[in-house]
Amino acid sequence: MRTTIKWGGAVVLSAAFLMACQPASEPDPAQDSGHSSNSSEPAMSSVADAAAPDSASLEPNPALLAAINHPNRPEAQRRRDAFRNPAETLSFFDVQPDMRVVELSPGGGWYSEILGRYLKDNGQLIAAHWDMSGEVSDMYRRIRAGFDERFSNPDAFGEIEVLPFNPPERSDLGSPGSADRVLSFRNMHSWARDGALPAVFDAAFDVLKPGGVMGIVSHRLPADRPRDPDYRSGYIHEDEVIELARASGFELVARSEINANPLDTADHPNGVWNLPPSLRVADGDDKDYAAIGESDRFTLKFQKPDA
Repeated sequence: MRTTIKWGGAVVLSAAFLMACQPASEPDPAQDSGHSSNSSEPAMSSVADAAAPDSASLEPNPALLAAINHPNRPEAQRRRDAFRNPAETLSFFDVQPDMRVVELSPGGGWYSEILGRYLKDNGQLIAAHWDMSGEVSDMYRRIRAGFDERFSNPDAFGEIEVLPFNPPERSDLGSPGSADRVLSFRNMHSWARDGALPAVFDAAFDVLKPGGVMGIVSHRLPADRPRDPDYRSGYIHEDEVIELARASGFELVARSEINANPLDTADHPNGVWNLPPSLRVADGDDKDYAAIGESDRFTLKFQKPDA
């Protein structure tokens, strides 16, 4: 049975099933060596070449810009705008203020901060967040506690509905055909690591209305680069995501380079976590990772076909 949390004046905590996989959003606790130099996996085929062409982002509407520029939005979050391009990204996904929007694994709530304010009057934000009932690290418990505290104010963010999401064991995102948008930001690698991406795409497809959109931003591994076997670098092939989304029934309708970063070579010892904002740099590594900026990312817009 799906358990949800709706904030009105108080936070109601729920019990859920045992957590079977690592929470799928950043920051990631994994400390690994990045790409495996011994991987024998061939580079992905160029499925992306046959996909829909790039599409220019729509002009952000005033309500979205007001949410992004709200005076109570933390300065630390604003500093990430130059890399994450929230106005252009949410406009590209055509997120409107009267929509029912599911955000998958929102972590500390960087995008929730914007979406909550944007949707609070006429729409609904559903945060499909970590299942906290099982064995979860202290770091993730701290992040989730911060999320719960930050977004418990309905006057600022509306009554955000929170439900446990731990695919494939718990992947119910709501009543079938009830959502206008499902959004995922920098999460694909974690679900791929656990073999859960098919369940994620199936759940998104099920909850979306016909014509609804799934928007994805994720760390891009160059197409000719073999990935590390466990996705520990955080990078993933764009073509792999496209293939799996199509297997669940989605159509790729547009792609964008809004969140591209040509300075990112995607071959760092600690993967994406060498880069801002994590900057997990080993002693003796004097490379200026801050100068690179955040990771190179693909931005994909999928649609559930009309009935």
